[in-house]
Amino acid sequence: MSRSVALTAVLLTTLPAFVGQAVKGQAMVRYAGGTAAEFVAGAQGRIELTDDQYFAFYSRKAQLRVPYDHINLLEYGQQVSRNLIVAALISPLFLLAKSRKHFLTVGYSNGDGKQEAMVFRVGKNNIRVLLVSLEARTGLKVEYQDEEARKAGKG
Repeated sequence: MSRSVALTAVLLTTLPAFVGQAVKGQAMVRYAGGTAAEFVAGAQGRIELTDDQYFAFYSRKAQLRVPYDHINLLEYGQQVSRNLIVAALISPLFLLAKSRKHFLTVGYSNGDGKQEAMVFRVGKNNIRVLLVSLEARTGLKVEYQDEEARKAGKG
């Protein structure tokens, strides 16, 4: 019994690191929301930045490719929370730990000239690579929501 509990604890602590791992030029993300009608909030997919001309997001049911020169906004922010439920159930020491969720917003104009936006939840291991790659591909500077996001995004 204790072996299965220990194994479960190890899996729960290492699973988030594996979910966010990137293959070269790709990052696994979750579509948090936006104006792209092709995707539902929570859809898991991957961002690909290997193409010189297009930013691409692929999910199981849909795909979207946006020319880099149509992207006009790159924004990075975080949502920081404490694990209150875990602290109440397991140990008050968990109150000291913060959980950070990383969000990337990509704004662009579609083929009709209409402004669109997509918000992605990105794993902590991929956010810096995505930000640097998008800055290089688009020629835009990432806008940071606050000083904590700036620190996390710049490393």
